[in-house]
Amino acid sequence: MPKRLPQAVQVAPGIVVDPQIRFGQPVIKGTRVPVAVLLDELAGGSEVPDVAREYGITPTDVRAALRYAAGLLAGEDLLVAAR
Repeated sequence: MPKRLPQAVQVAPGIVVDPQIRFGQPVIKGTRVPVAVLLDELAGGSEVPDVAREYGITPTDVRAALRYAAGLLAGEDLLVAAR
């Protein structure tokens, strides 16, 4: 019986994780563009339309990456050591 390869999973609207693409990093659906790369570009001061154009995606795709990242952070608990 042949091995069954894992399939892409949509983890948020427009964001997928596929073990066969970018080592399972979250990417824009239908591309190989990692969410982390888009966030880094935006953090560096690039504008949404410029990032979209540079990576051949839409501004909606870039905003989907932002929503995904915001959702991840909203679910995190930060532990701070007391002094």
